[in-house]
Amino acid sequence: MADLGRVLIVIGAVAMVAGLAFIVLGRANIPLGRLPGDIVYRGKNSTFYFPLATSILVSVVLSVVMYLIERFRR
Repeated sequence: MADLGRVLIVIGAVAMVAGLAFIVLGRANIPLGRLPGDIVYRGKNSTFYFPLATSILVSVVLSVVMYLIERFRR
């Protein structure tokens, strides 16, 4: 049970950091979610939104960060 508690604490900390990052990025006028490759379809009664370019950008940034963390741990 103690391991589960630690995992939940880490997940909560990651969620808090992600939330703070979204707040800071929103105030800095960085257009995440409105990049040229993001797909938005607005119909009469519905809207479909798929942030393709934003997802790729976030994936690349997180991959580089994780690579650097792993490299400096050695």
